[in-house]
Amino acid sequence: MRDITGSLARQAWLIAVVCMVSDVSVALLIGPPLDHWQTWLIGLGTIAADLALAGPARLSGLVALGHALLYPLTPLLLNDLPGAEASNTAGMLIAGYRAGAWLTTLPAVASLLALIAGSMAGELLEANLAGRDWRLLSAILLANTVLPWLVGRYTTERRAQIAELERREEAAVRRAVAEERSSVARDLHDVISHHVSAIGMHAGAARLGLAEAGETPVHRSLSAVETASRAAMEDLRRMLDLLHGEHTAVRQPGTGNLDELLERTRAAGLPARLHTQGVPGELPGSVDVAVYRVAQEGLTNALRHGAGGPVDVKLCYRTEEISLSVTNPIRPGPAARTGEGTRRGLAGLRQRVALFGGEFSSGPTDDGRSWRISATFPVDGA
Repeated sequence: MRDITGSLARQAWLIAVVCMVSDVSVALLIGPPLDHWQTWLIGLGTIAADLALAGPARLSGLVALGHALLYPLTPLLLNDLPGAEASNTAGMLIAGYRAGAWLTTLPAVASLLALIAGSMAGELLEANLAGRDWRLLSAILLANTVLPWLVGRYTTERRAQIAELERREEAAVRRAVAEERSSVARDLHDVISHHVSAIGMHAGAARLGLAEAGETPVHRSLSAVETASRAAMEDLRRMLDLLHGEHTAVRQPGTGNLDELLERTRAAGLPARLHTQGVPGELPGSVDVAVYRVAQEGLTNALRHGAGGPVDVKLCYRTEEISLSVTNPIRPGPAARTGEGTRRGLAGLRQRVALFGGEFSSGPTDDGRSWRISATFPVDGA
């Protein structure tokens, strides 16, 4: 969220300056002549009191007191001079609003009483008040002091109410998200973990029950199934911890685990080679995991949809980016050329790479014999 402190300070100064211009303009237009020292004293006091409106909110009570004292001081000093009724009316309104909006109950009420007393004293001291009655005086007090103070209190209460409603809504959304994540985690645990565990146990039992002794292709395939099922269970446990909001002690796999990933791929019967260019550097944890996931998805697609030939994984470290590509032979035919069966996984990779501001591409090579996925991640520290 952007910092609005500077904007609020500028708006406070703008309000203070507008009040000052308003009060000084009224004094110049209908006030006493400028050749009296009382006129200059009242004018400077009005300027100071109005500019004080831009001060910190915690000083709103003192600012309101200053305006309350200045309001009756004007007719008191100017006495019988023409324009004695000119005063700090605009400043009084804003001071009342600030006191009602920013102060706690007791200081706010004390400020209101001071403003009422000052306004009443000022109106009573004006020479032309003789023909007015208490009803007119009450109306003036309500307009100049009570009304802005009430507006300030209402604004603060309304703002607090809206903030409380927003907090409750955010809390409800967080609870709903947490419940949904827990529900997904339970489904994953109850369904997928059961099947993956069963696959690993059956593969191990089948390997141990083979009549042939020694290292045979069947032994290797069953061992690969066991290893893959254990790796899947580890990834599933990490995902379940994440969905439950728990911090797992098991580190997420990254580029340092690519050799293990390729070894499992080779154990499954698919030749795979890793080519590294550039000087390996430390990557942000999330980028490191994303690069690993791209390689994992690419090798999985090669196992499921490739022609069984060697898979080339190329990892390039550059100054401001890291790129990874996975290239494997494909079977001839339209289905292979369109990447049939891999669309959902490729869409997930594209979204994952886009989260980091990277670029992703997939499709057949120029000669049409191989399929390549490529992802580039910026690592310039932005």
